[in-house]
Amino acid sequence: MATDLNPDALDPALDDELAAVEQLAQARDAIIAQVRKRIFGQDELIEHLLIAIFARGHCLLMGVPGLAKTYLIATLSQVLDLDFNRIQFTPDLMPADITGTDILEEDQATGKRVFKFLQGPVFTNLLLADEINRTPPKTQAALLQSMAEYRVSAGGTTYELDLPFLVFATQNPIEQEGTYPLPEAQLDRFMFHLKVDYPDLEDELAIVRNTTTNHKPPIEKVLNAETILRLQELVLKVPVSDEVVAYAVNLVRKTRPNDPSAPEVVQRYVSFGAGPRAGQAIILAGKARALLDGRLTVSTEDIDYLAPSILRHRLLTNFQAEAQGLTPEKIIAQIVAG
Repeated sequence: MATDLNPDALDPALDDELAAVEQLAQARDAIIAQVRKRIFGQDELIEHLLIAIFARGHCLLMGVPGLAKTYLIATLSQVLDLDFNRIQFTPDLMPADITGTDILEEDQATGKRVFKFLQGPVFTNLLLADEINRTPPKTQAALLQSMAEYRVSAGGTTYELDLPFLVFATQNPIEQEGTYPLPEAQLDRFMFHLKVDYPDLEDELAIVRNTTTNHKPPIEKVLNAETILRLQELVLKVPVSDEVVAYAVNLVRKTRPNDPSAPEVVQRYVSFGAGPRAGQAIILAGKARALLDGRLTVSTEDIDYLAPSILRHRLLTNFQAEAQGLTPEKIIAQIVAG
C-alpha cells in the first residue's frame, strides 16, 4: 500500500463525500503501514486509537510497563503530523504545570511590569498523560475542562485550545502504591478504556530483533491537523438508523441495575452502570469505525465490537462481583450475548 497520500487531496466536500470515504479508508491503511514500521503487533489497539482520533474521543490505556504505549502514541502523532506533548504525572505535579501560569515580566515598550500567561503542555494537539493516576485528584481535574470544552481557564481568563485536541492517558494496573484512583467523573470523559496486552511470540521476537540495533525506520506523514478536522466533520455526517441507535441505547441501559431491562447479572453484581455519554460514545465510535472500513452505515456488529472498551470503565461492580471473580468485561460480554 502506497503511503505517499497527499493530505490536501482529502477534501470531504458535500459533493464528493463518497470519494472522501474511500480516501479515508486508504489513509487508514497508510497510517497503519507507517506505524507498523516501529510498532509490532497491537493491531486492535491501533484500530481503537484511530477510531478515537476521528471520533474526537479521549483514551485511557491500561498496561504494564514496557509495552510501548508511549512510543506508540508518539509515533502516531508523527504519522498524523500533530503537535505532541507528554506529561509525566507525579505526586508533586500541580495544576499549573499542566494548564500554564501567569508570569510577571517587564514590558520593554513602557517599562512597566505586566502579567503574561505562559502556556502549559496542555496546549497541543495530542497530549500524553503518562501514569495519570500518580498525581492527586486536584491535578487530575486540571484536564477536565480541556477534555470536555477544548479550553483552559487560568487567572480569570479563558484560552481556547487548538483543534484537534485529544488526551491519551496511560495507567499501570499492577503498581498501586502511591497512586490515586481516577474519579468516576473523569473516567467518564474517556471514550475508550483500552487494555494493552503482552505481544505474542512472533511480535516479541520482531520487537527484540528490530529495537536492539541503531536503525530507526523513517516515518512518513500521512495526514495533518487540518485534514483530520475535516474528516472528523465527515464522521459526524454518517447516518445511523433508528434501529442501531435503539440497539446502542438499550445496551447501555442494560448496564444499570435499577433499569427494568437489566439482566440478572447486572442487578446482582453492578452498583452503578453507564450514563448517556456511553451511548453517545458508542454511536460516534461506530461512525468512525464504519468510515475507516470504507462503509457508509453503522451496524449492530460495530456496537457489539466497541461495547467492551467503551463500557468497562463505566461499570462499578460491587463486592459480590469481586468475590465471584466477575469483572466488568465478563458482565459486558453477558449483556452483549443477550
